[in-house]
Amino acid sequence: MDQSQAPKQTPTAKEIAAQFREKIAGPDREYEPGDQLPAARKLAKELGVQLMTVQSAFGQLRDEGLVLTQQGRGTFVRDPSVPLGTEPGSSPAFTALAAELNTIHDALRLLDERLDRLERLAGSETPPLP
Repeated sequence: MDQSQAPKQTPTAKEIAAQFREKIAGPDREYEPGDQLPAARKLAKELGVQLMTVQSAFGQLRDEGLVLTQQGRGTFVRDPSVPLGTEPGSSPAFTALAAELNTIHDALRLLDERLDRLERLAGSETPPLP
């Protein structure tokens, strides 16, 4: 057996996610919004890893908001102009986060309106004499 060739290391889920992150969001991007990523089963076979490794990598990208996974259809690059958590296949974490952010946004808008009213009321009163 020739020992000059080191055994080929199989990539981890983190490494696979990093490779696709670069292909999706890097300066030399290979994937545009709406493009489909390779099928997880096919990619696992090509890379010599377990299917769960590729699914974990795609899950990391989904949790970062870079891709959407649609059951039975595949994994697609997400359009960054569409608000997170609103499209089918969004990460449940992002869906919950989007709902929470909407609630916070509404509360801030109401507080801003109340502050405006208070400032108008305070501004209309004459200041006390020294």
